[in-house]
Amino acid sequence: MAAGKTTIGRHLARELGLPFVDTDALIAARSGPIAELFAGGGEPRFREAEHDAVRAALAGPLAVLALGGGAVTHAPTQALLADGALRVYLDIPAETLTARLRRSRTVRPLVGATPTVARVRALLTAREPAYRAADVIVSGPHPSKLAFARAIVAELAAHIDRARVPASDDVEGELST
Repeated sequence: MAAGKTTIGRHLARELGLPFVDTDALIAARSGPIAELFAGGGEPRFREAEHDAVRAALAGPLAVLALGGGAVTHAPTQALLADGALRVYLDIPAETLTARLRRSRTVRPLVGATPTVARVRALLTAREPAYRAADVIVSGPHPSKLAFARAIVAELAAHIDRARVPASDDVEGELST
């Protein structure tokens, strides 16, 4: 929701030498415009189409995925991501998101044509537990989308390094056996 996931995701994919997949584009290619999905079946229908797109993307080659802001709030999609992805949350203040949404030509169904800070903050608050479950959280904004992508690369490297270091109990157990 205007965090810059698509643009930052493209930069991140280039930095990592991976393909980039935008699940909103997959949804639109398979099911038609997102606004029409919402109009025809509401958020539940959209979340089903989004789940199918995420499942298809995760079944493909390793890639950087950009998801819609509410994807992680849908329990089946959340489970797919927890099992098959390294999740990154772009933590952007509500005021920044609102300003971006107001400048955007795309109307997001859940915030409407004239988004307010209060509406955006309420949506963020409702989604916050799911967002905070990410493996890596990078706060922004940054001076550029490329700088944001590079900050993510640094955080991913730190995350991988932390995952490689055994806990002190594990080391002690290995030494004593």
